[in-house]
Amino acid sequence: MALTKQDIVERICEQLGFPRNRSIEIAENLLELIKSTLASGDDVLVSGFGKFCVRKKAKRKGRNPATGNDLMLRSRRVVTFKCSGQLRDKVNRKNNRKAK
Repeated sequence: MALTKQDIVERICEQLGFPRNRSIEIAENLLELIKSTLASGDDVLVSGFGKFCVRKKAKRKGRNPATGNDLMLRSRRVVTFKCSGQLRDKVNRKNNRKAK
């Protein structure tokens, strides 16, 4: 099951003891800060978690899957994520416990 923004707000309420309105404000402000930083072309590094990077993709040839016609896809920017070694280790430890 995915962790939602609502779940994050609930955990801020429970673990930090903030009122619900303040928890919503904290979550919204954090996400807006990340979005605006990425939109400006800068990377976001969260130690122990990972790095969100903005990458430029060049113009390239593509194909319309419905018609099979060739077309040119415009250049664009995409966001990529590279997890930290700590996060990768934690995820792999959890998966290894389930497999046993």
